[in-house]
Amino acid sequence: MATGGPTRSAALGLALLTGALLTGCAGSAAGEASAEASGDASGPASASPSPRTTPPAEVCARIITYWSREVLDGDTYGDYQSMGLSNGQYDILRDVVDAARAERKSQGRAAAEQVIDRQARERCTERYRDGGPTGGPWS
Repeated sequence: MATGGPTRSAALGLALLTGALLTGCAGSAAGEASAEASGDASGPASASPSPRTTPPAEVCARIITYWSREVLDGDTYGDYQSMGLSNGQYDILRDVVDAARAERKSQGRAAAEQVIDRQARERCTERYRDGGPTGGPWS
């Protein structure tokens, strides 16, 4: 008859899992140390790409472009917070949509969308050229 029952089995399973994890980590660390010592930059440390972040101006331009196209035909812009925009980005949105509506009247929808693309990119690049506004996330 076994003593300890399920608790002993759980403890043994946890010990085996911990041992396997430690062995795997030790092997990985040894591989990295070996690669560093030999000057091999293709070791485990360089095998995974570093995460890519999207610059704030590009994120801004994408958001402004999306919402500008959404509100181009409407009479209202909606709430800037529900759109995920800061107050400053909302100002850009209103200016871009106003310009696009004027272009649409004279040149059509395709021309209006080109205005949206161009002005959103230009205005957001200008807004974030020094890294971004300093008045907090709402500015």
